[in-house]
Amino acid sequence: MDWLATIEDPYLWLALGLLLAAAEILVPGMFLIWLAGAALMTGALAWALPIGLPLQVLVFAVLSILMVFAGRRYIRENPVEEADPKMNKRGMRMVGEQAVVVQAISGGTGRVKHGDSEWLARGPDTAEGASVRITGSDGAVLIVEAV
Repeated sequence: MDWLATIEDPYLWLALGLLLAAAEILVPGMFLIWLAGAALMTGALAWALPIGLPLQVLVFAVLSILMVFAGRRYIRENPVEEADPKMNKRGMRMVGEQAVVVQAISGGTGRVKHGDSEWLARGPDTAEGASVRITGSDGAVLIVEAV
């Protein structure tokens, strides 16, 4: 363990910071990047000031905690806006369009055909063959209303 006391090279912190940043790219989750920032800041501080390894580890630990909480707060206050919020929500893309009832909607449920697909539907009682307007979706169930 004596070799640990001789490690005071700030380049090790800088390398750790770059390694953590690369790991963030491979395993995205917006967590390792804050630790990478803390390691880079620790390396810069160790390069500027002659501090020993125990103090470097303490600085890294404190900076890691501060960076994670600051990063979480920043992400919460500045959420990433989706380019297309309906991208993976096929039912929501059909809102406003019309469909044809292929199995009468009775008791609030039935089936409708939109394009070349049949969907479970929920809405007011409607006879088979009638047109309905899609007003929303609940998972794979379309919510419809009479036209």
